[in-house]
Amino acid sequence: MTTNGSILLVEDNEDDVFLMKRALKDAAIKNPLHIAEDGQEAVDYLSGAHRFSDRTQHPLPAVVFLDLKLPMKSGHEVLAWIRSQPHFESLVVVVLTSSDEPTDISKSYKLGANSYLVKPPTTEQLVDLAKAFKWYWLEYNRFEPN
Repeated sequence: MTTNGSILLVEDNEDDVFLMKRALKDAAIKNPLHIAEDGQEAVDYLSGAHRFSDRTQHPLPAVVFLDLKLPMKSGHEVLAWIRSQPHFESLVVVVLTSSDEPTDISKSYKLGANSYLVKPPTTEQLVDLAKAFKWYWLEYNRFEPN
């Protein structure tokens, strides 16, 4: 991922969206952030369907933060859809959810998640998580050239 690639946050809880925006800002992550409020909207965004057809306004993300407990389509259904699309095989998908259930973790990795993170209980810890994300995915990790 480059430092200017966009991020898609798939999250239905407006408080969690607000906190994530704040954490990314506090971690000095300047990548454009786009929000999908449910699983179907995430699929529509990624496929460029309906109101997301303009890729200038709605660019393909370099990374997806994906909640599991979503309306319309679950996070697992979205993840399965992403991995069924050949052009998204290298898309970084980070599950970011409140579930610490071993079955959710196992299923996420089996479906192709790159990482599984449990939402931290405090804002400070969420900022630390965003800083760690920036350090690993934006500064040091190397990706296969397109």
